[in-house]
Amino acid sequence: MNKRIDLFDSTYSNFSEQVLEAIRKETYGQDIGQNSWLTVDEYDRFISLLKLTPGHHVLEVASGSGGPALYIANKVNCRVTGIDINENGINTAMQSVIKSKLTHQVSFQVADVNAPLPFEDNTFDALLCIDSMNHLPDRRSVLKEWCRVLRRGQRAVFTDPVVITGPVTNDELALRSLIGLFLFVPPGINEQLIESAGFHLLQQEDVTDNAALVSRRWHDARQHFKDDLLQIEGEERFKGLQKFFEAVHRLTSERRLSRIAYLVEKQII
Repeated sequence: MNKRIDLFDSTYSNFSEQVLEAIRKETYGQDIGQNSWLTVDEYDRFISLLKLTPGHHVLEVASGSGGPALYIANKVNCRVTGIDINENGINTAMQSVIKSKLTHQVSFQVADVNAPLPFEDNTFDALLCIDSMNHLPDRRSVLKEWCRVLRRGQRAVFTDPVVITGPVTNDELALRSLIGLFLFVPPGINEQLIESAGFHLLQQEDVTDNAALVSRRWHDARQHFKDDLLQIEGEERFKGLQKFFEAVHRLTSERRLSRIAYLVEKQII
């Protein structure tokens, strides 16, 4: 059995390191502080689907370092609340929001999104959760909570980056889930859970190409800065993460694990 390797905690605690900034630049082209398979052009498309206007209040689930939340606030002039279970991620996010001088628009807090959310019913006008649904095992309860905190008729976008769409060995699944708890589902499961949670599925899109592209770039950028990363991560973690990115690229480029984006709307009735 492969030993789990931390991708998030150490990354967020060293987020401002110059080498990590250089890796994000090589990986994404435009670095907004993301730590997923998300590029800015893709994020812009997701944001447009939410039909946001100034004054709207957005919930970003699994907000990480906070960079994408700040990006939305700047782009749309709306309010954003970010939640994440990782304290280092939230600390990094809060430092970023202070530097950005957007404290009146953007806030972050530690929250376990597998548990009931610390918000009243009908609080938010939109919700985003990018490449983190696979870490949430009780998916139906999670979706019901999202539905509860969204206002009626409002939208959410989330991605599931590990939908099983081909033959995958147990060793490959173990490599793909090196960085924590994962829930792998076949096509059709998310669609069923969306409807049973009180949402209506408006559209879904195969966005696997982005995961294949970003995982290859991320692996190559890390290899480029190997000597610097060894000082931060140590050899075991560096090698483990390189195996992880290799597995992501192989499985997505061969379309055996697919990344699917879902646009859903809270039912009015």
